[in-house]
Amino acid sequence: MLELNQIGRIKTPYEHLEDCPNNVEAEGPECEVVLDVEFASGLKGLREGQSVQLLYWFEGVDRSLVTQTRGPKVNGREVGTFAIRSPHRPNPIAAATVPIQWIADGKFGVRGLDCLCGTKLLDITPATR
Repeated sequence: MLELNQIGRIKTPYEHLEDCPNNVEAEGPECEVVLDVEFASGLKGLREGQSVQLLYWFEGVDRSLVTQTRGPKVNGREVGTFAIRSPHRPNPIAAATVPIQWIADGKFGVRGLDCLCGTKLLDITPATR
């Protein structure tokens, strides 16, 4: 059986799913990535300005969707779940590559994440090109 361990939480200004943007926004609002105490030392070696990839878990979503209807921008066309960035998916794992704005005391700041406040953080890794 597959097992994932939460390593922290993400703080964003979004309390409701409909308030979240549909994608990561480089100029979006500041968000805070807060590691659980036992994982905080794992930030050692990361630096401000460095890009990291965050993996996080969307909760309260429909995990049964294989196709979805996009919004009016594409005329309500049905598309496969894997062709869009929607939280509604069989395994609601999200990934975002963002630069670190600041680091202090087991947490760091980034901008423009597309998740609810309190979203579970699964992993952090240096971004590759």
